[in-house]
Amino acid sequence: MSEKRLYYSVATQIKQMIVDGAYPPGSRLPGERDLAEQLNVSRVTIREAQISLEAIGILDIRVGSGVYVLRKSSEDMNSLPDVSAFELTEARSAIESEAAALAATTITDEELDELDDIVARMAPGNDPASPIESDADREFHMAIARATKNNAMLETVERLWRIRTEKLEVRKAYDSICEMNPQKRLKEHRDIVIALRKRDSDRARKAMRTHFKCIIEAMLSATEALAIEEARRRTKESRERFLDGTPAV
Repeated sequence: MSEKRLYYSVATQIKQMIVDGAYPPGSRLPGERDLAEQLNVSRVTIREAQISLEAIGILDIRVGSGVYVLRKSSEDMNSLPDVSAFELTEARSAIESEAAALAATTITDEELDELDDIVARMAPGNDPASPIESDADREFHMAIARATKNNAMLETVERLWRIRTEKLEVRKAYDSICEMNPQKRLKEHRDIVIALRKRDSDRARKAMRTHFKCIIEAMLSATEALAIEEARRRTKESRERFLDGTPAV
């Protein structure tokens, strides 16, 4: 696994250590080298993980001093709203569409090249259900949020992704559609990048909205398929009980 895909997992581990009380609020984290040895990763990965935790207000990186824990409550860090996958996707559409529109006016050529690299990892041939592809999807949306140069937007999108990955029922709903029409999903991401390259806010907003509309449509199809399968299962059970098992008269 590359450094880029590792940092999110490492950030999760560090956050859990904070929640567990290993590093209480106000305390200083061990140095990069010590943490790298403890978690068996490179110092670069530790640095990227710490930057991501700073972006959502958990850590404070002080140059020349160290990295300090900011959050006052472990409950604060773990609390996530009770929302459905449909509610989350509706919120993501509203917020991330505006993030794309804003990013179109602020994104750099280097950030656009990064998005191209991420999209390349989503190409069919990669398993759409694999951690690599899933990480690429997260990196894509987070890269756009960072490109807005707006920390409030970045933290909001980061929190939405926490719900997406940490709420079991939401994650299951997304997992149920991850293998549906990967070519179409790839095109949706490419269309967003094209709009960003043109620095066209309206087009970027529409492309992102289209992407989330397709996600909702896929979820509805998956939900319908599950309902049909459940109805068939119950009908089969009833047939076996009331017909196949009925003694001949």
